[in-house]
Amino acid sequence: MNRNDASQAPKTPATFHVKSFGCQMNVYDGERMAEMLGARGMTPAEGAEADLVILNTCHIREKAVDRVYSDIGRMTRDDGTRPMIAVAGCVAQAEGSEISRRAKTVDIVVGPQAYHRLPDLIEKAGRGEEAVDTDMPAASKFAALPGRTKQARPTAFLTIMEGCDKFCTYCVVPYTRGAEISRSWTAILDEAKALVDGGVKEITLLGQNVNAWTGDDDRGRAQGMDGLVRELAKIEALHRIRYTTSHPNDMSDGLIAAHGEIDKLMPFLHLPVQSGNDRILKAMNRSHDVSSYLRIIERVRAARPDIAVSGDFIVGFPGETDAEFEDTLKIVEQVRYAQCYSFKYSPRPGTPAADMDGQIPAEVMDDRLARLQAVINRHQVDFNTATVGRRADILLERKGRYPGQLIGKTPWLQSVHVTAPELSIGDMLEVDIVSAGPNSLAGEPSRRKAA
Repeated sequence: MNRNDASQAPKTPATFHVKSFGCQMNVYDGERMAEMLGARGMTPAEGAEADLVILNTCHIREKAVDRVYSDIGRMTRDDGTRPMIAVAGCVAQAEGSEISRRAKTVDIVVGPQAYHRLPDLIEKAGRGEEAVDTDMPAASKFAALPGRTKQARPTAFLTIMEGCDKFCTYCVVPYTRGAEISRSWTAILDEAKALVDGGVKEITLLGQNVNAWTGDDDRGRAQGMDGLVRELAKIEALHRIRYTTSHPNDMSDGLIAAHGEIDKLMPFLHLPVQSGNDRILKAMNRSHDVSSYLRIIERVRAARPDIAVSGDFIVGFPGETDAEFEDTLKIVEQVRYAQCYSFKYSPRPGTPAADMDGQIPAEVMDDRLARLQAVINRHQVDFNTATVGRRADILLERKGRYPGQLIGKTPWLQSVHVTAPELSIGDMLEVDIVSAGPNSLAGEPSRRKAA
């Protein structure tokens, strides 16, 4: 790598800062990198004041990539020095050589399947050597990471599988994260128990297609994710289990049944559909159509009637007509999502959709996104409003804006503000929901503390 003004970067960094962009898996990866560096004696610091700054990047959206380069440009300190800069994650995987060309102050480039080799790359960069690793080794990186330590929050992410074999035509994930690989049953359970021993009460299982996880249990029996969830539920001090992101093609009968049978599995399902039109779904190379998706939603709601459903939508996919967009509005009205993520189509280099005819003008996508989000927001308000008058257990996760105020999540992933100065982060509290806004609820402690 052609490094510029390398003398400005410390040769042996003692402090570090990790800034993660994008999805929950990036958050998990950022935490694991921090734990790995901490186990080697490095200490965390704030921003560019750290000796080493790791930008843990996302490549899904074009603006996310631009933001990375913007952050790199702001790394020079007031005195003219700069930290050692590492670009990690999916941008590093997809654009390693381009990063070197565009940002010569970057010292390290490391992909998401190679960050366990970060300490060696730091040493190389300190010697002025090229420090680039975007390999996708077959061996699991997780075995090289340190054990989980005590967590600052009562909730934690736990990656159980990585990669994607679906090859949706708009998505870079198969090229940046590689093929689907499931972590072993034992490794997942060991990490979950370590997290719980460290104070975690809620675990969210992660994967690009998390419900595609498969493996053999400790008796050699083949298991799907429903079996894994059932085993995790046996951990006594673990109160809640969630998972994201799931794929319609991998919603097994067992997993659907688990939603009605396992109390610790929260009544919340994030199940992206992306479009409400079959032709667009086929062009996206989604392995479902509208009717099969709706049947899954129907079955899940039959198993767990109070379940909250979330989804993802892309508007302005190449060739999408006004009528096909209207089909998306129809499925949103039919499902009535508790919350949703919606985006304008963003062409990613190297994906088939980027070269398709019929690219949609920006102003058309803007209009469609505004219309879609108006419907989504209305349903979210309706869902929150319907919660008023209910009693729910919340896990207190962080402090609120006012003295004595704490914020926790309902089983349906809604934020609840409650005044309870006698309680602490990590406590479970039963509350009565007394009011609702678009993005949060207000609660009052009921007469008894949740079990």
